[in-house]
Formats: sequence, C-alpha cells, structure tokens
Amino acid sequence: MNNNRSLFLASFMTLIAAGMGFAIRGGILGDWANAFGFTQSQLGGITGGGLVGFGLTIIACSLVADTIGYKSLMVLAFILHVGSAVVTIAATPVYAAFGQDATYWCLYVGMFMFALANGVCESVINPLVATLYPKGKTHYLNILHAGWPGGLIVGALLAYFVVGRDAKFMHLRWEIPICFFLIPTLYYGFVVLKEKFPQSEAKAAGVSFGQMLLQFASPILLFLFLLHAMVGYVELGTDSWITNIMNNVIVGKALLLFIYTSSIMFVLRFFAGPIVERINPIGLLLISAVTAAVGLFWLSQPNAGLGIIPIGAAIIAAATVYALGKTFFWPTMLGVVGERFPKGGALTMGTIGGIGMLSAGLIGAPAIGYKQDLYATKELKQTDPAAYERYVAKAPFSTKLDRFLNEKERAEEKDGEWPAEFGQVEMRVKPSSPIIGLPPVAGLDGSKVEALKDKIKNVEDLEAKGEPIPPEDVLTAEEESDEGPVLAAQIYGGRMALRLTAAVPFMMAIGYLILFIYFHMKGGYKPEELKAVAEKEAEETGY
Repeated sequence: MNNNRSLFLASFMTLIAAGMGFAIRGGILGDWANAFGFTQSQLGGITGGGLVGFGLTIIACSLVADTIGYKSLMVLAFILHVGSAVVTIAATPVYAAFGQDATYWCLYVGMFMFALANGVCESVINPLVATLYPKGKTHYLNILHAGWPGGLIVGALLAYFVVGRDAKFMHLRWEIPICFFLIPTLYYGFVVLKEKFPQSEAKAAGVSFGQMLLQFASPILLFLFLLHAMVGYVELGTDSWITNIMNNVIVGKALLLFIYTSSIMFVLRFFAGPIVERINPIGLLLISAVTAAVGLFWLSQPNAGLGIIPIGAAIIAAATVYALGKTFFWPTMLGVVGERFPKGGALTMGTIGGIGMLSAGLIGAPAIGYKQDLYATKELKQTDPAAYERYVAKAPFSTKLDRFLNEKERAEEKDGEWPAEFGQVEMRVKPSSPIIGLPPVAGLDGSKVEALKDKIKNVEDLEAKGEPIPPEDVLTAEEESDEGPVLAAQIYGGRMALRLTAAVPFMMAIGYLILFIYFHMKGGYKPEELKAVAEKEAEETGY
C-alpha cells in the first residue's frame, strides 16, 4: 500500500512544530527580558542558538541519511524535540540558583536542542519528498514548506492570546506556551514509528557517495549556497525579530501582523507549481528578492504612509510586500538544487538548508539584535544622556582586578546585590557582541525597559476602566521623563535594523539576475532527472 500521503503529512507536521516553536519564542522574548534582564544582543544570541543547531545538524545528518535510513533519524529528532522542552523550562529554577549567565546558557542549550531536532527533520523531509514526488519537486517542496508558515500562524495565534503583557485572553507563564509545539511532535512521532520509509532517489538510482561529493565541484551549486546564506539571514533572521521590533511601533498588534504575513506565505506556497510553469524558478526568485528588499525598506520608514495613507495601513501594505517577497525563497532554492543536482541527493539539499540556517543563527538573528542595541543606545545617549545612564545595561565591578572573578559576578546576579564581603563596587557599562569581528555594544537593560512598559500599560488600563491608580503604579517624574526617549530609542533601533537588513535581498536580486542570464545563455532553465538503476539497465539492454 502506498504510504506517500502519511509520510508527507508527518513531514508537514515537523515543520508545523518548528514554526510553532519559532513563533512562540518570538512572542516571549519580552518575558525573558523582563524575567532575566537580557539585552537585545543577548536575546539575539539565544534566538541564534535556535537556528545554529538547525544548520549544523542538517549538514551532519545529510552525510549519513542515505546510509542509516530516514526512519532512524526521525526517531532521533523526536527525542531531541522532547528533550529541548525539558531543558528550556528549567531556565527559571536555574536563574534562581545560579543567576543570569547560567540562565542564558540554559535557554541557549534548550533552543540549540530544539534546533538540532528541526535540523534532523529537515535533513530527511526534503529528500524524502523529492523521492516521493520526483516529477514535481519544486511544487511539492513548496507545499511541504507551507507547514512552516502554518506553524508560525498557529504559534502566533497562541502567543496572541496567552503570551506577554498584551495577551488577549490570559497571560500564561512562558514555560507553558513554549511547550505547545509538542502536540504536532507527538503526531509525527507516532507516524514515524509505524510507517516504512523508502530509499532516497539517489540511492535507488545507484548514485555513490563519491558521485554525490562531486556535485560540490560545480560553481553554480557553490553560488547557490552563497545565495541561500543570504536567504537564511533575511528570512529567518528577520522573522526571529519582526514581532518584537514591530510591537514597539504597533503595540499589542505585532502578532496579528505576523499572523497576516505568515498566512500569505501559507496560501501562496500551495500555488508555486502553476507560478513556476509560467516563469522558471530563477525568475521567481529574482522577483521575490526585489519585492522583499522593497518591503523591508518600506517597513523601516518612520513615515511609511508618506502623509498620504494612515500609518497603520502603510505598515500593513509594507508587510504585505515583504511577505510576498519572502514566500518562495526557501523551498524554491531547495527545489532548484533538487532539480539541477539530483545526484547530490540528501547531501546537497541538506547542505544548502544547513547553510541557510547557520547564516540565520550565527549572523542574521544576532546581527539584527546587535543593530537594535547599537542604534537604540546611540539614539538615547544623544537625545537624553541621563535616561541613557539609567537604562543602559550595566554590571558591577571593583577597583581591584580580583573583583572580576566569575563566581562573584554570578553571586551578584543570584542575590540581586553585590555581596558585602566583596567590598564596595562601582558600576560599568556591560558591552557585548554576539558576532566575532564586531565591536562590543552596550544595549539597554531589558528588565528596566520592560518594567517601564509594564507600568505604562497598567496606568493606561486603569485609566481606560476609570479606576483609581494605586500610588505604587503612578509614574514618577523621572519615569515620565524617560518614557518618550526610551521608547523612541527602541523604535529607532528596530527601524535601523530593518533598513540595513533590506540590503541583503537587494544583493540576492543581483545574484539571481546573474543566474537568470547564465541559464538563458545555456538555452533556459531545465530540471535534470535521475532514473532508477533498473530503468537504466532496461534502456541499455532492451529488456
């Protein structure tokens, strides 16, 4: 009995799980900043951990996927998904016992395990679907990867109702929604255990590992790898932050905007086949890159409506353009590699996916967080130096070198104050840089900024209800003075991060134009097909 449908649906559910976890994590960044005092750079580092492991695992597992089989890898993915939830929800007791640094690494490891699980799944499901549907790889890979925005939609809806200070139903502790992804995980785990998996297309065709490796000598494949690194940066790196960034502009509605753009991706990916029939995959990617660049740059503008249309409508229009641009990037790139380099099998498809994830995790998410810190602190320091001194992230230090010892810093974080036996200390700006080669930057203290926002929202809610404001909730004169500059600086930092990121799809467009011209000179873009060994022998012998 053909089990293509069951295997395809299970593969689809792995991306639902990945998308849910990704979207909910984006919604609880504010909770983590508030609970643990993280800066945007630190949050970007944790978010990056949720992508780095993804990339490493895709590449590593793709090396052995054809040897050990798809089923064994999917069982491993299931174990890692469950384990990641256990490690992540341990962050709160870890913070109580060991402080901020240990909590950072607890969350990083939890996100890293989640990424490992997603990477194992990705190393299997792409070549698996290419094997199940060899005549329509780009089309079915786009349908498969509709699971990603599908998961984003489900996760963002859950976050909208139960995550953060603006939760519309109730504010659940972040440990609960972060585990919602286990529901689709249990489904795909059940299917994996009971179903039989086919051999990969390359293995069925008798392609050796050496022949797979030879594919990497192609300059075109290497160029596609470079372009996909940019895809990872602009799509996943931006999506890691977009809700957090836009929530400073459209308070309480950023998740709805994220749901809207994810819905565009979800719907359009089901129609990739007819689109590709009219314009080849490279043409589609070229148009997508130009559109994404325009959309991101438009989102970054403080006067997006140009005084012609309301700012809310302008943001929706800009987000629509960006969503249309990013929709086909990832699956279409996989389809191009699968169609043009079928001898590469799981190895080439896994490598390109891994490169995209590594770029998003090591560069994209951390860099966008870094850029927010850089420009937000620069803006606040210029507009209100006193507020900058109050809100910039700081750490204690002593006038003696031995006061820098790690165990003493951890003790300070644990107890909330510097232990008296360590003597009197001063405060220093706490710089950090998530990317090697970039100068350290001091971000705004997340716990202080979020506490100010919480207080502002409490006052607004009480005023809207006509209820008296308790003395402890009344904004002090200092807080009233800080409110405008601090919030404006955060908005400015986010907009500058988006503006600089818009340069990435612009460079991608140049790359796709080069490929378009190359294939046109070669007679046009044409997929290559592998035939099973038996079919080859039949052609050669006539039997």
